[in-house]
Amino acid sequence: MNEKKVFRIGQIVPSSNTTMETEIPAILRAREAVADARFTFHSSRMRMKHVTKEELERMDGDSERCALELSDARVDVLGYACLVAIMSMGAGYHRVSESRLLRRTEENGAAAPVVTSAGALVDGLKTLGARKVSILAPYMKPLTKLVIDYLENEGIEVVDSISLEIPDNLEVGRQDERAPIEITRKLNISGVDAVVASACVQMPSLASVQPIEDRIGLPVVSSSVATAFGMLKRLGLDTGVPGFGSLLSGRY
Repeated sequence: MNEKKVFRIGQIVPSSNTTMETEIPAILRAREAVADARFTFHSSRMRMKHVTKEELERMDGDSERCALELSDARVDVLGYACLVAIMSMGAGYHRVSESRLLRRTEENGAAAPVVTSAGALVDGLKTLGARKVSILAPYMKPLTKLVIDYLENEGIEVVDSISLEIPDNLEVGRQDERAPIEITRKLNISGVDAVVASACVQMPSLASVQPIEDRIGLPVVSSSVATAFGMLKRLGLDTGVPGFGSLLSGRY
C-alpha cells in the first residue's frame, strides 16, 4: 500500500452544493494527520437549484460531461455528490451511473473508479451490517420516500425518518452542522442497527456524527462519511479516520 502518494479526488457536484467540497476535504485532511497519503480536490458542476424530481433528472443528464472534465485532470477517484438525484432515478440506479461514468473516463484514456454518494450509503450501511436504520433528511417528504424505497429495495429497512422539508438547495447547505445532534433525538431508534445523520450530501452534519454515535451507542453515518469511506476503499487505502463514527474507525 503506497501511503506516500498524492491522490487527486474528483467530485461531480450540483451547482448549488456548498457542502461536499468542505466535508470530503475535512475528512481526508483529518486522515492526513494520521497517515502519509496526501490529497488534492477537484470539482465539476451540474446545474441544480431546487431539489425537485424533475430538476434532479435534468441535472443527472449533465454528469457525463463532468466525468469527462474531471478525467482530463487525471483524478484517481471520482465521486458523484448528489444522493437523491441517483435515488430518484429508480431502484439500483447507482450501479448504472457508476458504470456509465467509469466508461466515460475510460474513453478519455483516464479510467477512474466512480463512487456515487447513493451507492456509498448503501454499501456503507451493508458494511456495518445494518439491516434496520432510521434516517434524517432535509428533503420534502415525497423525496424522502424515494430514499426510503431505494434503501428498502437494497434490503435495508427504514424504521423511522425525519424530513426537514427544505426545497431550496442553498438553504439546505446553510443548516447548522451540529443541528442533527438534537434533531435525531426525535427519531425512533428502537431495534435499529444504525442511524443516518444526514441522508443528503448537501445537509451539513460532519460535526454531529461522532456525538450522536457516542450518545446512542450505535453506528452513525452520513452521506459524506459513507462517500469518503467508499473513496478510500476504491483507492486501496486504510479507512481509519478518527472522530467520524464507526464506518471510518479503521475496522472495515
